[in-house]
Amino acid sequence: MLKLTASGVILRGGRPEAAGTASEEQRSRTIAGRILRAHGAGAHLKDGMLHLKFDSLISHDITYVGIIQTARASGMKRFPLPYALTNCHNSLCAVGGTINEDDHAFGLSAAVKYGGIYVPANFAVIHQYAREAMARSGGMILGSDSHTRYGALGTMGVGEGGPELVKQLLGNTYDVKSPDVVLVYLTGAPRPGVGPHDAALALCEAVYANGFAKNKILEFIGPGVKNLPMDFRLGLDVMTTETACLSSVWQTDEMAESFFRRAGRPGDFKALAPDEGAYYDAMIEMDLSAVEPMIALPFHPSSALSIRALLENPGDILREAEVREGLPEGSLTGKVSGGKVLVDQGVIAGCAGGLYDNLSEAAAILSGGSVGSGAFSLSCYPASVPVNLQILKSGVAETLMEAGSLLKPAFCGPCFGAGDVPFNGGLSVRHTTRNFRNREGSKPGEGQLAMVALMDARSIAATAKNGGVLTGADEIDYAPPADHGQPMDLSVYEKRVYRGWGAAKPNEPLTFGPNITDWPKFGPLPKNLLLSVASVLTDPVTTTDELIPSGETSSYRSNPVRLSDFTLSRRDPGYVGRAKAVRDAAPESWAHLVPNPAETGYATVIWALRPGDGSAREQAASCQRVLGGRANICLEYATKRYKSNLVNWGILPFTTDEAPGEVGDLLLIENIRAAVEGGESQVTATRLSDGRKVPLRLDGLDAAQRRILLDGCLMNYYALAAKERES
Repeated sequence: MLKLTASGVILRGGRPEAAGTASEEQRSRTIAGRILRAHGAGAHLKDGMLHLKFDSLISHDITYVGIIQTARASGMKRFPLPYALTNCHNSLCAVGGTINEDDHAFGLSAAVKYGGIYVPANFAVIHQYAREAMARSGGMILGSDSHTRYGALGTMGVGEGGPELVKQLLGNTYDVKSPDVVLVYLTGAPRPGVGPHDAALALCEAVYANGFAKNKILEFIGPGVKNLPMDFRLGLDVMTTETACLSSVWQTDEMAESFFRRAGRPGDFKALAPDEGAYYDAMIEMDLSAVEPMIALPFHPSSALSIRALLENPGDILREAEVREGLPEGSLTGKVSGGKVLVDQGVIAGCAGGLYDNLSEAAAILSGGSVGSGAFSLSCYPASVPVNLQILKSGVAETLMEAGSLLKPAFCGPCFGAGDVPFNGGLSVRHTTRNFRNREGSKPGEGQLAMVALMDARSIAATAKNGGVLTGADEIDYAPPADHGQPMDLSVYEKRVYRGWGAAKPNEPLTFGPNITDWPKFGPLPKNLLLSVASVLTDPVTTTDELIPSGETSSYRSNPVRLSDFTLSRRDPGYVGRAKAVRDAAPESWAHLVPNPAETGYATVIWALRPGDGSAREQAASCQRVLGGRANICLEYATKRYKSNLVNWGILPFTTDEAPGEVGDLLLIENIRAAVEGGESQVTATRLSDGRKVPLRLDGLDAAQRRILLDGCLMNYYALAAKERES
């Protein structure tokens, strides 16, 4: 099904061949290479870095308030490029009150004042709006959501934390080490019953654990591309985030051209293909005809296997998953009855699941059937109002509803734990992007545990038709619909979306609700640091959902202080108290521990193995900073975006080969400011309890990042730069 080649390949006559080393010119013949160079401020510089300026930005309502507040504090007067504010995380009303809509009122007022684009709640999930209204072949979009992926349309999307968008809003660049480009060579055609999530899960299973795609760009070409409808490409492409890659891009053809034409933007299409002799650093070969209906078991998209293989031995496989994930015995194996696996809920939603073709094929499978009147339920969330209009006009909505499915508005809730949360002990199968622990809305620390498995909409519909008995869509005899090219009616955007790009109204006020607060003041990096280990995380990988949980927690997304109270709340509930005790400690309580207390800062550090997988949300770092964190120590960072977030919030991103310390350990790092200022990559901490030396690395930082760390955070960096210009 998939074959990995870890060495270089070169294109000859459209086919890959083994190759040795390559020149920069050969590397520039890839689609990705051409796009990166077109957006580089200096292209490949001598430092080996790319310094990129994007064509547009996009954020949703979990992130845009913080981004705009940071940019305001840094001196922004207007949006210098198109910036869309979407509202697809809009049900965060778990605490009651007005705070949800207060954020939306702020967003609209910001779009008016600074010249932005505002997409009202329930109109479109963030990435579907970008596909329908913003993407262009050969362009680049930076988003504050990790699934910023529009490669199937020839647009390179990058998902990063909010501070990276702030840099763009202030006219600066996105700086990244020139990435490797991995060829994804597609052959064959999907079998009936196989959808984009099946191909995506197979890809994640093959490359995530081994880091094959980490921080690289995936470039999809090959004869198999023409056999994929546009929605299939889009659904597979958005899941490349789960491979840990930096971005993705596809060759474009008449299928992509048709999409742009139907979207009313034919001028945004450009035929893209690699040039002869294009060099790739590695290759993934995928035979689409060999892909089977797949399932990703809790709690990661890469925990994938075929539904067929699972059903051949469900008891042993699910017991292995229980042991691997530390689940109580019977939590998964208890779903097995008579050799069948019973699930409790199905959901088709979001940027991956809520596409027209997914819903149309689900309807074809369910036609004339029923989801049943038992505990099992099926909810479908079209990804935008235009998609909703499509399914209404074509009869797809009617068929889904006649079978007992619930139709809901465009909303990302099921993907991050704010909608259709399973009951305690429930197993939900979902065509959404992730199934991380704590992401679906359950609270294991409070005895509330639910589990999510990822599947394609087609197999979810097949399971629904069988009343919740796990079933692959290839086991259902149905006629796949052939209406992939249904016209899109995007006129509703013209009627309801505020389009203020290029028409800023600087005299208009911002609308503030009582929960919208400014960022606290953060000080510069002191000469020395005394670090108290406030949490030790020994999971193989720690996700951002564990660092700052999603769901109702994010009701306080616009209040940094109140949000910080939820940091690690479902993973290490004692962390917040320990961090505050250090942050608020009187100097006399610790001054005796260090030789120069007046020149030493007292702060906390989190020690982990591989933190930062998952969402781009900057709060995973900013909440640590609000609580007095000044450093992280780990074996390696799971993603570039999490490390970037740490730097932008003034948190030193140390790595080490040492085993994690213990909560309460005190580490003294003398002359840390001088080390950062001098570009040093090696520093030493002294553990005060026994005098042991702990070697720490501080590498991979450019001059600007070191300056941000010295100044204390990105906001300070820009504020000081503004003062220097004035003087």
